[in-house]
Amino acid sequence: MNLLFFDIECASVYKTCAKICAFGYVLCDEQFNIIKKEDILINPKGKFHLTDGRGEHGLVLPYEYNEFKNYPLFPQVYGRIRGLLEDENNLVFGHATLNDVNYLNLETRRFKLPPLNFCFSDSQLMYMTSVNDFSRQFGLEYITKDLEVEFTPHRAADDAYATMRVTQALCKKHNCSCTEIESVLNIKRGSVKNHKVIKPSATAYGEYRANCQKEKAERAKRRNKFYCRVNRKHTVVNDKLKGCVFNFSRRLEYENDISIPLVDKIFELGGNYTQKLSLCNIYVCDREDDSMRTRNAHDGGNVKIISLEELRAMIND
Repeated sequence: MNLLFFDIECASVYKTCAKICAFGYVLCDEQFNIIKKEDILINPKGKFHLTDGRGEHGLVLPYEYNEFKNYPLFPQVYGRIRGLLEDENNLVFGHATLNDVNYLNLETRRFKLPPLNFCFSDSQLMYMTSVNDFSRQFGLEYITKDLEVEFTPHRAADDAYATMRVTQALCKKHNCSCTEIESVLNIKRGSVKNHKVIKPSATAYGEYRANCQKEKAERAKRRNKFYCRVNRKHTVVNDKLKGCVFNFSRRLEYENDISIPLVDKIFELGGNYTQKLSLCNIYVCDREDDSMRTRNAHDGGNVKIISLEELRAMIND
């Protein structure tokens, strides 16, 4: 069994079109001895329009763009790519592989070529499972730095090589072979057949998602309880806080044992509470809070920001 690590670069990516300009791969044996490393460069038949994952900042590929018009079109190299990916003797790996599989699907549709059918794994998912951190998508540059692997970003063959070294490092960490690593990490390979894609999955990631959903539901329950209290009819005792319109950080709103007595007291002293940050003139948050709402409050400029302790002092003064 050989190991095939691949990566794709595109001249441009849109919702219904991905113009592939490079298919890089590293073919090696099960001991990670390289058999072949190659960049298959492709005429994308379109202009280069490169952005990052958010679609904002331009990326620069380490290629001479004006040379791509001299390379073959995707249909001319399709047979080679298909042979590599569908070879039953090749175990296929990528990094954030789902993206590259989708690019291949779009290109085969674009040129009316037969769909690709193969199974694949994902070094990104393997790394996230290994470190038990699913809070964000770890890029290849971050992982290679963490595992002390050197490579040239965005050169397809070098990205494929880095993916190989990441996989090798994970196998070493878990004292297993490349054919065993997915079993060790409880990961199920993904697949694509007739343009239908099944994502790779990990037991640990499934548990993480379930916990996230549970926590989200609990937060929604607490927030609903808080705003039910805000919207009830309140008795005003005096006008000490008249003209003061408060808004709390999300974290504080969720702490019902703290937030509900505070908002009751605010209304009792003639103050008010708003759900919208833009309508308040006093914002309350923990000193260490760095949420988006708190950052927006600091950036707004017209809002007085106070701590929980300062609010208590204001109420009890």
